[in-house]
Amino acid sequence: MLALFLRVGRLNRRGKAGSEAVGGLELMGDLRGIESEMATIAGRLERLEGHGMLAFQRIGIVRYNPFEDTGSNQSFALALLDGNNDGLVLSSLHSRQQTRIFLKPIVGGRCETALSEEETEALRKAGVTS
Repeated sequence: MLALFLRVGRLNRRGKAGSEAVGGLELMGDLRGIESEMATIAGRLERLEGHGMLAFQRIGIVRYNPFEDTGSNQSFALALLDGNNDGLVLSSLHSRQQTRIFLKPIVGGRCETALSEEETEALRKAGVTS
């Protein structure tokens, strides 16, 4: 992008210095080249914006203690959502004997299965309101 700005500055100076026939043709060719480069950059930017919508953008986590016989907040609910509020809620229930992990898909900020209070709170922290 910086290279384009530098080229435009040079073209402006060249255009002010004089507009002879050969220089004018060269100037037109340079302008067409810049237009082509700008179109390429615009296409890349549009693709990057599309990819960005699919990346995890909203994250919410809740740590908690679901059982009285454990001493700390080792259990958690983690919400990971993209720009369309699609993603997942990952939950881990930790006890002295075992740890269980659950995964629930989220589409448009909603889950087809019931969510626990902690999972709902993780979604809220990730920016989903419902």
